[in-house]
Amino acid sequence: MDTAFAWQQLFEAWPADMPRLGIIMTNFQESIGFTNFMTSDGLLAVERDRPDSVGARKVLIAYTAISALKITDTGDFTEIAKLGFTEPHGA
Repeated sequence: MDTAFAWQQLFEAWPADMPRLGIIMTNFQESIGFTNFMTSDGLLAVERDRPDSVGARKVLIAYTAISALKITDTGDFTEIAKLGFTEPHGA
């Protein structure tokens, strides 16, 4: 599966009742903390709660540049199922 497509699908299907908080890890080893986001074909727009070292509060990032997503919400781990995850078949 194309990982860019998988990232786009995940963000587009983000549940309304799940906080839009997290940290995106990029392929160029940058961590981008966000407090909100919007989706489009090929790009994700994220908003920071405070400016980065050059003063930017908003970042547009290609889905192809995302390597990981850290979710900072402290809710129960089973809430991750809202993003489409399931228990392994043998569990």
